[in-house]
Amino acid sequence: MIRLMSLLMLLAMPALAVIETYQFSDPALEKRYQALSEELRCPKCQNQNIADSNAPISQDLRRLLYEQLEAGASDDEIRQYMVDRYGEFVRYRPSISG
Repeated sequence: MIRLMSLLMLLAMPALAVIETYQFSDPALEKRYQALSEELRCPKCQNQNIADSNAPISQDLRRLLYEQLEAGASDDEIRQYMVDRYGEFVRYRPSISG
């Protein structure tokens, strides 16, 4: 019985995936949100983007990303804000400086 319960709990783990819903004022903003959240790395998880991470910091960053998009920030402004705050590590594709 305990083994069955353990197995059921393991099977339920994928159900703990990230589920957040934001109401975007424009469908283009939602597409940008999805692209940026997949591009930005979770500062805590290291090898997981903020789109896939359930870490509290990623939840905060997704909310901040949504707010910045709705406020009119460009993708470059958002990336730069994240880099300024968390370092180049936050980007999966860090810029190469000469």
